[in-house]
This record gives sequence, C-alpha cells and structure tokens, in this order.
Amino acid sequence: MYESYWNRIIEHWGTRPLDEPTPSEIHQLAAHVKAHVVSRRNARGGRSAAEHLIAALRCPYRHAENDGHISAADNPARKVTKPRRLPSDRRAVPADRLAEINHIAATTGSDPALDTLILRLHTETACRRGGALALRPCDLDTEQCLIRLREKGETVRWQPVSPTLMAHLEQHAQHRHAPANGQLLRYATGRPITSRRYDHLWVRIGRHLPWVATQQISTHWLRHTTLTWVERNFGYAVARAYAGHTDNSNAGTTATCRTVVLETRYTPESSGEIQLGFAGANPGRLYVDGNLILDKAPAEPSNALGASILNPPSLTTAVAVNAGRPIAIRGEFSREVRTVIDGALSLTVGIEPNGPTPRSSSPAPSKRPRTPNSRSSA
Repeated sequence: MYESYWNRIIEHWGTRPLDEPTPSEIHQLAAHVKAHVVSRRNARGGRSAAEHLIAALRCPYRHAENDGHISAADNPARKVTKPRRLPSDRRAVPADRLAEINHIAATTGSDPALDTLILRLHTETACRRGGALALRPCDLDTEQCLIRLREKGETVRWQPVSPTLMAHLEQHAQHRHAPANGQLLRYATGRPITSRRYDHLWVRIGRHLPWVATQQISTHWLRHTTLTWVERNFGYAVARAYAGHTDNSNAGTTATCRTVVLETRYTPESSGEIQLGFAGANPGRLYVDGNLILDKAPAEPSNALGASILNPPSLTTAVAVNAGRPIAIRGEFSREVRTVIDGALSLTVGIEPNGPTPRSSSPAPSKRPRTPNSRSSA
C-alpha cells in the first residue's frame, strides 16, 4: 500500500540521513504530495494522499526506533499529526437506481456476463473489491452456498450467497478455465481481471447514467447498500458481522447503523411550489424523485435543551410540483454527530408558495389544503 509513497520519499529525501528531516519538512512534503495528487473520480482534495504519506513515513521510523537507531524523542514522524479523515459521503443506493446500474452493465460493454457477475457478487456479499479479486474456485462451498472471502487486514470469513450466484460463479470458473487455486474472476480469454476492470466499468456506467458520474458511485457504494439493508432488517450486530468488521476499531470505516432514512410519497392537489425541508441538528440530505435538493447540516442549535426541542434548526427549499402527479420524497439523516438533540429529526412538507419556514407537523386548519408530514426519531 505504501510503495508509491516510499518511492516519493526516496525521490525527495533519498540521500538524506534518517535523523535529518524535521517535522516541519514532513508537513511540507505532505502538502506537496497533496497538491500534486493524481485526480480521480472520488478525489477529496488530496487529504488521503497526505494521510498515507505520513503513515508511510511512520513505518520506517518506527522500525528504526524499535531497533535503537533513534530515540522516541528524535522520531519526527511521531510529531506530525495525520489530516483528519472526513466522514464518508457514501450511502445506500435506492433500489430503482441500483436496477438502472445493473441494466447498463448487462446491456453495454465487451463482457456483460463478467460485469453483471461482479455487481451481483458485491451486492449479495458486501465484499470489498480486494475480496472479490482474491476469490478462488476452491473458496466456493457449493453444498452450503458459502464463499470464503480474504480481505484487508488478513481477515478471512465465510459469507453466505444465493444458489443463483453460486451457480454463476461455478459456471464462470469452468467456462473461463480458472485453476482451483487461481483467481476466479477472469476475462473471456482466461486472463485474470485487475482493479482496472472496476474502473472501466464505472466510467462506462457513468457515461450512460450521468448521476453515477456526478455522485461518483463506485463498487464500495454497493457494500454500503447491502449493509444498510442488513442492519435495518437484522440489527447492528448482524450487519457488523456481515461487513467483516472485528473488534479492532481500525478494521474498517464502512457505515453501519449510521443513517436514518425516511421515504414517503406526496400527491399535490394543485400545481405550484411546495416547501420541503428538515429540522434537526445532524447533517441530512433530501431527494425528490431521486434528485438531490438539500445536502448540508443545519446551523448549530442552542445548548438549552428546551430551545433545542421546541425550535430545532431547519433547512427548506422550494420544489415545483404538478397537480395530481405524485413525487417520491427521501430523507437521509446522519446519526454520527452527537448533540443535545441527537435523534430528533423531522421531515415536513407544506404547500404554501415560498413561505419563510415550512408548515409545522401539527394538523393544518381545515380551511387549508391538507399537508402530509413525516417524522422519525432515531
């Protein structure tokens, strides 16, 4: 993982003694790497590159310290703080959007059978990309419909799959002549695939589905989608085990049980604009018919409990609607931020044109048109 960063360190400091670089110089090198990082679809300004560079530097310095070449006080890498890792912006993909992704994979490209098998494997098992690439024919337990996944951190686990997926994995291995102890996923020529196949797959899907390119959907989003479903239906503990997480806090950062999702449909009685928004202290996103319309955190509320409950911060936006045409409303609210009103969330729909605030969740007077409201507590 650190090889490319070690090469960068050698390029800049290859002739310098180990005890010569200072913490300030490490900060400068991290800033240089961050500024010159290769831009990718899911780039976040080079923060990960700076984090990995510092981690790569800590490794040789830690060995030098353990072997007595330098003291802990003379270890400059210890004195440099890694950039804070930003919360993941991945989330569960709605069922209709997931169907679109699978349709494009099955109807385009040079090897639809391979692409659809890859998507089905990740959707069913929530495995990481490395786990799929490491899968071998000998890892298939056809009798019990289990596959052995070997993923990061040298973790190994048996994951259940459907008989349909197991049959297609077997068929794929046989038709593409995968050795029992060799990589299972292969091109039609019999050559093992690499991570580049994933890159090309999502670039192609993004060309046909612009929202995939805009939101930078990747294979890891399928993992979030499956784990979200498992958590909602079977609980947090089962979702954590299904994700392959261990008691080690560094095992992974995939979100399980971190998001509350509200979904409803609203049929307006008249055309015009409605006010759509949410109230609460935690970050949230609102979608209408699959289109993102709000994506940020409300202003910080008062620390007084009464004020937080009676007047939580809110965000609203105007949405154009047509009479008699239903719209699908989806709200996603983070549970990661702990506040005095943690767990207090609401989704409110009103039909007053461009009012200053949305109509509250209390019943509307009988003279006004009816407004649907949805409230959920996490």
